[in-house]
Amino acid sequence: MMSKSFHPMVRTLMGPGPADVHPRVLAAMARPTIGHLDPQFVALMDDIKALLRYALRTDNLLTMPVSGPGSVGMETCFVNLVEPGDKAVVCINGVFGGRMKENIERAGGIPIVVADTWGRAVDPNKVDETLRAHPDAKVLAFVHAETSTGACSDVRTLVEIAHRHDTLTIVDAVTALGGSELQVDAWGVDAVYAGSQKCLSCTPGLAPISFNDRALDRVRGRRTRIQSWFMDLNLVMGYWGSGERRSYHHTAPVNALYGLHEALLMLHEEGIEQAWARHRHHHAALRAGLEALGLELIVPESERLPQLNVVGIPGGIDDLAVRQRLLNEYQLEIGAGLGELAGKVWRIGLMGYSCRPVNLLLCISALGAVLRDLGHPGDVAGAIAATHQALAA
Repeated sequence: MMSKSFHPMVRTLMGPGPADVHPRVLAAMARPTIGHLDPQFVALMDDIKALLRYALRTDNLLTMPVSGPGSVGMETCFVNLVEPGDKAVVCINGVFGGRMKENIERAGGIPIVVADTWGRAVDPNKVDETLRAHPDAKVLAFVHAETSTGACSDVRTLVEIAHRHDTLTIVDAVTALGGSELQVDAWGVDAVYAGSQKCLSCTPGLAPISFNDRALDRVRGRRTRIQSWFMDLNLVMGYWGSGERRSYHHTAPVNALYGLHEALLMLHEEGIEQAWARHRHHHAALRAGLEALGLELIVPESERLPQLNVVGIPGGIDDLAVRQRLLNEYQLEIGAGLGELAGKVWRIGLMGYSCRPVNLLLCISALGAVLRDLGHPGDVAGAIAATHQALAA
């Protein structure tokens, strides 16, 4: 039992999430708590929805944060859009596609799997072939930015294919939002969910979602009752809907929503296109430093995420030993591999407030120093210089 207040050590978070939280967000979360039906808070809710529409590039009226992590955003999409007996095509090229499959099963749906190699984007040709073979499929579900592998799939193309087959789309944008181009309306995405703790520079615990009219028509036309009370959008929209009067659904995490509002406000101030460009620019600098250390990114360049970099571990180097030394000696967190990639890769995040020069230089210098101590040949000084050069480009 702890007998005093908890004061964690300050870490630099460059794993797969959470990312470093911006000081403005932490300050916003320390503001006085008010009631979740207070008129001031209702006005803040409306502003959050408007800022989320900007971040997602959508005019969808049903755009809001769900109270819970990205996984709750995922489940909200599936429990509302998949009914018992529905066929749903799900693309699995990493851990989170697998979680989509489990959500389909738990909603009573029948998953039809399109499998791709971990570290590669979803293959549009496989998706088209699968939808041709299953013309009664109700949903196509896939991950935009696969956090477990660092692969980015072509949302626009996959949505176009789904719509040619009269199939709704559910898109996981947890790691994508704010870091990779995402155009919900222009690309025709029907339902999308994300998370607050990655490229938005906010704390964990909120999951932005957005449904277009096609998706809402599916919700309204269900044959069966939505199995989850908490995630039933028919009920939640009574609280997150419009107008000054809101019906009580649950006690929203007031201070966490202060933080999300501040994070979205900063994204608006920076400009969404500029945020995408910042992540690409810093990715190029990180890549230059890693390559100078003799390390390789496992995802082909054309399919690579800028904000989540998956690096092959050199032969003879102990994964855990490196990560422990980085954490203990440099207060730097990077991520381990998951699933098929466990023990084979490190996952280095460049998300939101973590995506800045000071973090890049710490990562390259600290990783280089630890690897050198463990016998890996690599020019640490040259890697730092390469990173500086790419940052200045």
